Amino acid sequence: MTDAAQRPAPDQPAARPAPDPVPLGTAPRPAAGADLEARIRATLADEVGGQAVGLDRAPITAELDGADIASAVIDLSGVVVRLPEAPAHPAQPGHPTHPAQPASAAKRWRPEVVRREPGTLRHLRVDAHQLVAVDLPVDITVELTNLRFDWVEGSDGRVGIQPVEPSADHPVSGHARVAVDKAGLVATARGVLGVVLLQQGITLTGLDLDVVSRGPRAATLRVDAAIRKGMFLSARVQATASVSIDENMVLAVRDVQLGSGNPLVAALLGTIRGKVEAATSRDIDLAEKLPDGVRLADVRLDVGREIVASARLA
Repeated sequence: MTDAAQRPAPDQPAARPAPDPVPLGTAPRPAAGADLEARIRATLADEVGGQAVGLDRAPITAELDGADIASAVIDLSGVVVRLPEAPAHPAQPGHPTHPAQPASAAKRWRPEVVRREPGTLRHLRVDAHQLVAVDLPVDITVELTNLRFDWVEGSDGRVGIQPVEPSADHPVSGHARVAVDKAGLVATARGVLGVVLLQQGITLTGLDLDVVSRGPRAATLRVDAAIRKGMFLSARVQATASVSIDENMVLAVRDVQLGSGNPLVAALLGTIRGKVEAATSRDIDLAEKLPDGVRLADVRLDVGREIVASARLA
């Protein structure tokens, strides 16, 4: 590795800070694929091991070529990811908890970099056929090529990888596919939404959710929920919206409707309707949000028994 002073960290736009490096054990950097495989597994276990079952059995293969990683394949099939568990002891007066801050935030590695060496991950593949996330089976395939990074060594004696943002001169190519069972998605949404509403004193007594395809890049979402608060308030809430992505990769949400047959609930929905309309009136240019070296060539949303989202990079 070269001294950090001789090879400065890659320039980053002010609005896009450099990502934190990912620790991979003690220095020096791995020199063999088997060593890198073990370090990747240990890092995954440290980051999400408490929420993931079966991660220790996930096949991981890696091949090194000098400072480059010629290939890395991670198979997460059969892994079960659970929601983070609540603290065993409730917060005491004067010692509030901070649920908005992920537990992993405190473990982030931000070393004083003393050495840095450039490398390229030439081929990355992540498979999960299937992974269970919060009781929902998810089928995932991700394949990417030419991901640049730096091997970094910290003054604490640890080594890791710091991703380098793709650029027009160093683009990334690949594709990704995520598929979920539509009925399973409804069941998971019902469970998660029920927990969230219950924290507000509202009981979710029913939920119907449907996604209808309107072409390869458009769909309509319909939600019908039944809620109860206390002994006297019971109502149904309906919501509809259409989502589309055009040929220029601009995401648009249109025709958002909120309603309820209960006059009181309908009035409450009326107070937020303006905010919802304002939020959804602004289209999102997906291509503009990406670094120069990442260009979306196509995005698809296919809806049948499964909801399948796929993307291809140019």
